[in-house]
This record gives sequence, structure tokens and C-alpha cells, in this order.
Amino acid sequence: MYVSRPIVKGYPLYLFHAPARYDNFFSSMVDKTPLSLPRHIGIIMDGNGRWAASRNLPRVAGHKEGAVAVNRIVTACRERGIKVLTLYAFSLQNWVRPAPEIKALMSLLGHYLKSERRTILDNDIRLTAIGDLDSLPDSPRKALFDLIVESKDNTGMTLCLALSYGGREEIVSAARALAVRVSSGELDPAAIDVDVFSSSLQSSNLGPLDLLIRTSGEFRISNFLIWSSAYCELYFFDKMWPDFQPSDLDDALSSFSSRNRRFGGIGK
Repeated sequence: MYVSRPIVKGYPLYLFHAPARYDNFFSSMVDKTPLSLPRHIGIIMDGNGRWAASRNLPRVAGHKEGAVAVNRIVTACRERGIKVLTLYAFSLQNWVRPAPEIKALMSLLGHYLKSERRTILDNDIRLTAIGDLDSLPDSPRKALFDLIVESKDNTGMTLCLALSYGGREEIVSAARALAVRVSSGELDPAAIDVDVFSSSLQSSNLGPLDLLIRTSGEFRISNFLIWSSAYCELYFFDKMWPDFQPSDLDDALSSFSSRNRRFGGIGK
């Protein structure tokens, strides 16, 4: 079941949220310094399978190369001062893929969390996650929760993995949670505004998305952070995710810094 807060048996819920709260969601967008780096980047890491197919390799080979790309881009974001990076690692809809591919993806997830543990901790990166985390297999789920706990006090950068995640499902879950509060008399329906609603989202403490990057030449956001991406800048790359380099990230950052983000105003 998808819930508005992660169901994490045996782990305090606060561990799964970024350090800073965004109780005024809209103000956190308007107050952004012009021409600065994006605070929060989201990446739809698309094209692993097509990368492998173009080389006559099995799809899992593309996923393995995609994991290598994750390593270098997480490092690049940390080096460039990005505060929050959310990676769309596995969507709710991805569960319909063939069972062997899902098994390989979950194995790669567990391997990544164990092999990159030291790198994450040594580089002051705080790991968190959003999605239906209880639907993950036991081994990668335990590795995920353990590293979230270990890295909870790190402040250099927040790395959020979107796992078994869907943006529409996140919104429905938040609406359901608010409906429960209204029916119990805890919340006046008239008090529900953008900030109250956003605070009920599982991803609320990540803050609004500033820049969304998608690889593989597709021009859609595929149910990824659709609430917090309301005013984000979009950048699409033709190349597949395994080929994505820090220089490509720099191209996206350069484009972002040149854009006039008006948030409904007239700009400067």
C-alpha cells in the first residue's frame, strides 16, 4: 500500500526526511536567489535498456552501466554544491516489467547501497527515500534503511532515491491523509491550502524541485514529483543514462542559471 509517509518497520519516520522543512512551499520557490545553482535537482534516469540493446547486450548490462553513471553524477552534484538530488530509480509502474529484470534491478540496488556506503558517509551525504518502500525485497530494503540511519546527521547533500514511487499516488495518499484528519475533526477543510497540502506529501521536506533532467530523448515527466515540479525548469538530453557525464550536468546547470524564473510574476 502506498502511504503519505514511508512505512518503515523499526525505523523512526523522521529519518526519511531531508533536514530542512518547507512549511511555506510557495515562499521557498519565490525566495530563490536569481541565477544561482538549483537547490533541488531531480533526474529521470532513462535509457538503460536501449543503451544495452544498441550494443546487443542484455538489458541488465544497461542497468549495471546506469549504476556507474549514478556514482559519477552523485559525486559531481556533491562537488558542485547541489543540496538535494532526487533520482527516479524505480517507479510503481516498473513492477510490471519481467520478473528477471526486476530481480536484477533490486540486486543492483542492494549492491549500490553496500558498495557506496563508505563514499556516502565520507562525503557528508544524507540518504533518504520516497515511495512504497515496504514493497521492496528484504535485502535491499534493509540495506537502504540501515544507510539512511547511518547517514541521518550528514548535512553536505541529501540524496533521495525514489523507489517504487509514483507522483499521482503520492498526491492521492496525501489527500487521503488530509481527509482522515478532516473526518476526525482535527482539521478544518477551509484551512487546507498549498502549504498544508504540500506538508502532507511524502516528499515535502525535500523542498520544491528546481531543475528536472531527463535522459534518452523522451519529453515527459512520467509521474515523477508532479507536485513539487510545478515551477521547475526542464532539461532533456538525447543521450542514454549510462552515457550521462558530469559535463552534461554542467550543461544543464549553465542553462538553468541563464533562465528567468518568474513564478507567475514579470521577472527582472
